[in-house]
Amino acid sequence: MNIIAQLEAEQCAKIEAKRQLPIFQVGDTVRVMVRVTEGTRTRIQAYEGICIARSGGGLNETFTVRKISYGEGVERVFPVYSPLIEGVELVRRGKFVVQSYTTSVVSEGKQRVSLKRESPVKKMKKVPQK
Repeated sequence: MNIIAQLEAEQCAKIEAKRQLPIFQVGDTVRVMVRVTEGTRTRIQAYEGICIARSGGGLNETFTVRKISYGEGVERVFPVYSPLIEGVELVRRGKFVVQSYTTSVVSEGKQRVSLKRESPVKKMKKVPQK
């Protein structure tokens, strides 16, 4: 194991000892407690929405939460090991999310037609909220 990976693993373990995050995946509804500093005051702000992405690994791991605020979709990316995150609560488990995939269909005219299926998260972004 190289030195950088070893240092990252030590830092991740140190942060996880202070704060445990629940196991959540894309499609789950989560509430993220974020420390916000306004001038000299510091407070905890809850940001609740659907987790639409998880990416990276080690100290660079992030997750994206999408919520609807006043009819507009708002997405925010949170680093998992950020010191500004006080905690994450799992509000509700999501349904199984089907990833995008492409299939080829041969029609009667011997032509290949590609059909693409979108994941429910991508469809959710396109549907305007009322």
